[in-house]
Amino acid sequence: MRPQFLLSFAAAAVMMLSLAGCSDDPAPAAEAPKLPPGIVKPEENLKRTLKVAPVAASPFSEMLRVAGRIDFDEQRVSRIGASVTGRVTDLYAVLGQEVKAGQVLARLHSSELGAAQMAFLKAEAQNTLQARNAERARQLFAADVIGRAELQRRESEYAIAAAEARAYRDQLRVLGMSAASIATLAKSGSIESYSPVFSSINGTVVERNVAQGQVVQPADALYTVADLSRVWVVAEVPEQQAAQVAEGQSVDIEVPSLANSNGRITGKLIYVGRTVNPQSRTVLVRTELQNKDGRLKPAMLATMLIAAKPVELLVVPGSAVVREGNDEQVYVEVGDGQYRLTKVKLGPESDGMRVVQSGIKPGDRVVVEGAFHLDNERKQQEQG
Repeated sequence: MRPQFLLSFAAAAVMMLSLAGCSDDPAPAAEAPKLPPGIVKPEENLKRTLKVAPVAASPFSEMLRVAGRIDFDEQRVSRIGASVTGRVTDLYAVLGQEVKAGQVLARLHSSELGAAQMAFLKAEAQNTLQARNAERARQLFAADVIGRAELQRRESEYAIAAAEARAYRDQLRVLGMSAASIATLAKSGSIESYSPVFSSINGTVVERNVAQGQVVQPADALYTVADLSRVWVVAEVPEQQAAQVAEGQSVDIEVPSLANSNGRITGKLIYVGRTVNPQSRTVLVRTELQNKDGRLKPAMLATMLIAAKPVELLVVPGSAVVREGNDEQVYVEVGDGQYRLTKVKLGPESDGMRVVQSGIKPGDRVVVEGAFHLDNERKQQEQG
């Protein structure tokens, strides 16, 4: 019985060894070495989509963003007052009205003007009388009726009267009367003590500081009229950046209230201040814009974008930068189809380029297109 058992056991063992020898299962393959953190080796399909370029210095113009506002063109603004002291009797112009140069805006009654006209008429009458006396004296002197001393006295009186008449005529001009109005007064002798207030320019009434019945003086500004077909944009540049701006530079102006109708306008700097505001430590800059359609209104907020003078700086395209939290990083080619995630410190941006302050050096080959997809590939490989 025992030999038979041993023979059966031996046969079973031989069979098991035979089956094991006939197995087709391959031996387990060795795992690919894991890449260090921050290193990625993309698949060929992804690698073909990447664009790599060396880091290099190039002219860079920092874009300064300066808060500003729309303002009147001060060369096209007129503050209009009364030429005499008087009481306002009529108002003809209202706020926002378009007016022409020479158009009457208001009228006032002035006893001062009436008194000056009366004095002028008296002076004119005296001048006429003394002119006649002087002419008669010349005739009498020629006839040897009077002596030279009498002739000189009467001519002197005539000269004084003529000077007084001219002085009163000039006073009426100062009080706002035109040469034609003065000539009419001298001819008619009729006193007109009503004084009109004229607009001195074509434009829009932007301020009215007068009411009917109000007593006004020449120092009072009754109306402000502005030609709004051209306006200024003014801004304050910090003194640290003032050296980067100059007259003639091209600027872009963003007007938030015009955002729905192409709110960016291009202009040129026409003025850069020569002094620094001691309170704000800023320098005033100014540009001017055409405003035929009246879209730009004084006191509107605006932002002035000024391209500073270009300087040679190390830059990378903004498309090369990937962000992780607060860090900015780029992928640097390290050979053998691998790329290293490298933290960088970047400065301002202009025209899609970022200034490199630290982290990479000239000549480093950086992924400038496809960095986002390469970053996703790295994260997948690290998770796997």
